[in-house]
Amino acid sequence: MSNSNTFNPEAFLELEQKIRDMMLVAEEAKRRYQETGETETTSAVAKYSKEYYEKKADDYINFTYKNPTIYHVVSYFHEQLNDAGFKYVSEKDSWEDLTPGRYFTTRNGSSLVAFVVGQHWKPKRGVGIIGSHIDALTTVLKPNSTKDNVDGYELLGVAPYAGTLGEIWWDRDLGVGGRLLVKNSSGKIVQKLVDSTPHPIAHIPTLAPHFGTPANGPFNKETQAVPVIGFAGESDEEAEPTSEEKEAPLYGKHPLKLLRYIAGLADVKVSDILQWDLQLYDVQKGVKGGLRKEFVFAPRVDDRVCSFAALHALIEADASDYLKSDAFSLVALVDNEEIGSATRQGIKGGLIEQAVSRILATKFFNPESFDIQEQLRATYANTIILSSDVNHLLNPNFKEVYLEHHKPVPNKGITVALDPNGHMATDSTGLALIEELARKNDDKLQYFQIRNDSRSGGTIGPSISLQTGARTIDLGIPQLSMHSIRAALGTKDIGLGIKFFTGFFKNWRETYDNFVDL
Repeated sequence: MSNSNTFNPEAFLELEQKIRDMMLVAEEAKRRYQETGETETTSAVAKYSKEYYEKKADDYINFTYKNPTIYHVVSYFHEQLNDAGFKYVSEKDSWEDLTPGRYFTTRNGSSLVAFVVGQHWKPKRGVGIIGSHIDALTTVLKPNSTKDNVDGYELLGVAPYAGTLGEIWWDRDLGVGGRLLVKNSSGKIVQKLVDSTPHPIAHIPTLAPHFGTPANGPFNKETQAVPVIGFAGESDEEAEPTSEEKEAPLYGKHPLKLLRYIAGLADVKVSDILQWDLQLYDVQKGVKGGLRKEFVFAPRVDDRVCSFAALHALIEADASDYLKSDAFSLVALVDNEEIGSATRQGIKGGLIEQAVSRILATKFFNPESFDIQEQLRATYANTIILSSDVNHLLNPNFKEVYLEHHKPVPNKGITVALDPNGHMATDSTGLALIEELARKNDDKLQYFQIRNDSRSGGTIGPSISLQTGARTIDLGIPQLSMHSIRAALGTKDIGLGIKFFTGFFKNWRETYDNFVDL
C-alpha cells in the first residue's frame, strides 16, 4: 500500500522547473507590454491582419509555381528549414547523440519530417504531430517513353499518376521536370532537379466536336491521351546520335531530342544521366481571382497547400520557447497518398514512427536504456495527430450533392472531416479537442461529411492512427475542383491554416490534459 505523503524528489524538481519556466514567460510578457503596450492577445490580432493573409497567399502562389514536382517541393522545404536553423540529420546516420533542438530528415527526396523537441520533454507528454501529403496528381514518363511518329507528330509515352490524363488535362500547357540521377566528375551519383517552366513542351489535343461521335468519348488513356511534344517535317530530320550518346544509359529508352533537352536544362551530358523521375504538369502560374481577389486559382493545390501551411507554422514558432519546453512538435510531409501510401516514402513506410522512436532512444532522453517499446507505447497514448488534407468547398452549381449543415465556404477557416465508416479518423473526443483549440486560438471551424449516396475519399489519417494507436483528427483547408489540373481556394485560407496550426502546436498539450482517460 502506497503512502500518498511520500516525498518524490523527481516530481518536485519537475514542478520547480515548470515554475521557473512560467516565471520566464511572465517576465517576457511584462517586458513586451512595457515596450510596446501589446499583450500576447493583441500581438496575435495585429499579426493576423489583412496584409498577413495577402502575403501568405502570394508566398503560396510563388511556392507552387517554382516547385512543380514533389522533388522540388522537398528541396524547397529543405532550404527553408536550413535557413530557419533546423539541422539536417540523415536516416543513414546514428541519432543517439541528438540533444533537444530542431531537426529534419528526408527519404527518397520525396518525403520529409521536421521536428522540435524541448529539453523537458518526456514520453508522457506525447507528440503534437501534423501529417500531410505532398504528392499531387500528375503524369509520369514511362520507363520507355518512345513512341512512333504519326505523320511527323512527335509523341511521348506517359502514364497517369492517381487518375490523371482525363479530359481536364487536355489542351493545357504542360511542362516537364523532376529528378535526374547523374554521375558527376568524381563518379558519385547525385540528384539534379530540372524544370522547363515557363516553357511548355507538351500538349494533349482534344478532338473538335465537328467530328461527331468520336469527339464525345469515352476516351482511351493509352491511345487517345498521348502528349504531342513536337513535329518533324521532311526537312527537319533529327541529327544522328553521337557515339557517346549511343552508350548513354537512357539512349533508346526516350526520344533523343528529349534527352538532349533535359541534359541542357541540367547542364550535363546525355551520357551523365543514369536514370530519371520526370513528370508533366501545368506550367501556368497561380493567380488571385474574383472581383475582390478573394480566390486563389492554382495547380497542385491537393495537397501542397496544407503541407505549406503546416511546415510554415512549425518554422515560424518561437524557437526559444519550444526548446526550453516539454513539447515535442513534428510535421510529416509524405509521398504517395494519392495511390494508397503503401511505399517506403508513403505514410505506411513509418517515417513518423522512426523519428519518434529514434528520439526516444537518444542518450539525452533515454540515458538509462529504458524499454523503448514501452516508452513508445506511452508516447503514442499521449499523442495527438492532425491528418491534414484538403477538403471540399461548397460548389454553388451542385449544392444538392452536399450534406445539409456540412457545406464549407471560402475564407472562413479549417474544415474538419468526418465519416462514420472509418474513411476519416476523427472521433468525438478529437472533435471536442479541436473545438476547444479553435476557441482558444480564435479560429472558426467548418465541417464536412459526405452524403449517404456518395463515395468518401481517403486520407493518411486512418493509416497513421492504425500504425501508432495515437488519436488522429482529419481536417484541412477546403478547395474547389479537387483532382482537377487547376483548383480554387480562398485567398485568406492559406494564412488561416498557418494560424490554426500555430495554435495547435502552442495549445494542444495543456488542452488535452483536461480530457481524463479518453
